[in-house]
Amino acid sequence: MRRARYVVLGFVLVLVAVALGGYFYERPLLQTGTGYAAHNACALKAIAGRNDAKDDLPPNPLVPVLRTKTQSTRSGGTSAQASILGVLAKQRAWATPGYGCTLADHRPKLDPPTKVTSTANPYTSATPPVMTTGVKDALATAFGDDLSATARKDLGTRGIVVLKDGKLVAERYANGFGPTTPQLGWSMTKSVTDLIVGRLIAEGKLSLDSDHLRPEWKDGRAKITVRELLQMTSGLTWDEDYSLGTPITKMLYLKGDMGSYVASQPLAHKPGTVLQYSSGSPTLLCSVIAKTDGGADFPRSELFAPLGLSSAVLEPDAVGTPVCGSYMWATPRDWAAVGEFALADGVWGSQRLLPAGWMKQSTTAVKVAKSDSKGYATGWWANLEADGSLVYQHLPADTYFAEGHDGQWLIIVPSHQLVIARLGFTPTAKHDRAISLAEDLIAALG
Repeated sequence: MRRARYVVLGFVLVLVAVALGGYFYERPLLQTGTGYAAHNACALKAIAGRNDAKDDLPPNPLVPVLRTKTQSTRSGGTSAQASILGVLAKQRAWATPGYGCTLADHRPKLDPPTKVTSTANPYTSATPPVMTTGVKDALATAFGDDLSATARKDLGTRGIVVLKDGKLVAERYANGFGPTTPQLGWSMTKSVTDLIVGRLIAEGKLSLDSDHLRPEWKDGRAKITVRELLQMTSGLTWDEDYSLGTPITKMLYLKGDMGSYVASQPLAHKPGTVLQYSSGSPTLLCSVIAKTDGGADFPRSELFAPLGLSSAVLEPDAVGTPVCGSYMWATPRDWAAVGEFALADGVWGSQRLLPAGWMKQSTTAVKVAKSDSKGYATGWWANLEADGSLVYQHLPADTYFAEGHDGQWLIIVPSHQLVIARLGFTPTAKHDRAISLAEDLIAALG
């Protein structure tokens, strides 16, 4: 009998060991899912003032077993924890005023944020526009008024703001959203990073040709320049596929020091020869800037404050590096203000904040032997490709874009003095209708 008990006990211990081994093998993949959920819940509550975190979770097999809890901390802030079934792969995100949420084991220590007011921003308190019939129709299509309720939800348009000749001419929001609701721009953050770099260059703090950017780079990586990080031609090994366990999801949800993680990647190509889309590159660049220009605060001091982007937040990682490839939030009106600043080539009010001609060079498509991103320029997307062809045949050649995951768009058409900000949540619909919106607005506004 005793021997039988030992056999059973041994069998149970083997099962436990196998289960634990399987869990620890899969734990990084599970933490990617719980990291996304924790950060999402924290940011929606702390930045956007929303309590419907499930509405921003993309389709994923982990969603049914995710358990997320948002709570107030002793200091009066917000934190959120996500786990698998309340037990496994726990991840926590912490909110810091002015900086949004950071995924970390402990609350990050960040310097006091620069105060940003809307004084310099004419769009924050602008009177809602009186729209023409043609403009109303264009926005109705962009919001899916012609679709079934299910298809309209899949389209997921949440906010549209249109500026023409510098004036607010169109605006509409989905239920639960409005002019004061910040929305995540995802990769539109990369275009804002280009503007911040332009500010630093105008101030003599940085050069596009600066290299030897990380002290640990003693090999060919030392030749990588600021320009190549902005243009995605650094040559660092990368995979931008948003699947569990890829470099981009590891960076965002498993690494406290995102810049160092990206910097640790080996070279796959000679710098400057291959364009491979990477959210790691601008975050790596911002880790370099943060060390010499104000830590997590420099987006606020260099850009948000001068433009009066009072809703804007660029979230940092656990060591204080702004996540410059992915994590800027702002209201659609403030996103449109970013577009107007770009359209004016960096002049705001009566002050030049960017080097003259900055936007021309930033929106000229990169010409390399091999590229995985048609029309990519320097932090922006150009409608005119390097070979002279158009990405979107029915839009003017001078059109350029900031574009983000799940249907975020900032479309600028200089020849029509037009700026369009489209924010939403479109993870499954085949088309988000942003390009057709631009076509319709050009026809309606002239």
